[in-house]
Amino acid sequence: MPVTLSSLNQSDQADFTAALGHLFEHSPWVAEETWPQRPFADADALHAALCRTMRAAPREQQLALIRAHPDLAGRLAQQKQLTAESTREQASAGLDRLTDAELAAFTRQNDTYKARFGFPFIICARLNAKAAILEAMATRVNHSPETEFTTALGEIEKIARLRLGDVLKQD
Repeated sequence: MPVTLSSLNQSDQADFTAALGHLFEHSPWVAEETWPQRPFADADALHAALCRTMRAAPREQQLALIRAHPDLAGRLAQQKQLTAESTREQASAGLDRLTDAELAAFTRQNDTYKARFGFPFIICARLNAKAAILEAMATRVNHSPETEFTTALGEIEKIARLRLGDVLKQD
């Protein structure tokens, strides 16, 4: 449901969280903890505040946020159990139209990545096509765990910004 910045700035914590809680996958705490920082001058200021909240969270809470994201083209996608946002995002990258060979490649890459890092591979699917995602998976699996943790948070910020743009309408 679209909302305006002024309505968010005037909303109570419950309404603010209800409007923005989905921006960070299954982690409404980001919106809830950002609410006291109102008012926000514009969408960029709101997004920056949300990201500061995420970055200031304890590492275990950040890890839970990362782990809340589904595998790309994974079991939940195959069973049509993704959030509406994740479904649209994965579809925008063509992940809902994979050949058997591509699906096998994604499954292999997801499994290898999760075995190495203990969390799913995260990339802003709306900004990438399936070939670029597979290439990034093959490259990033060679990164250090700390680099990947930081990269995952950065990708989550991109995802949240696009989701915010979807929900925010002009005053």
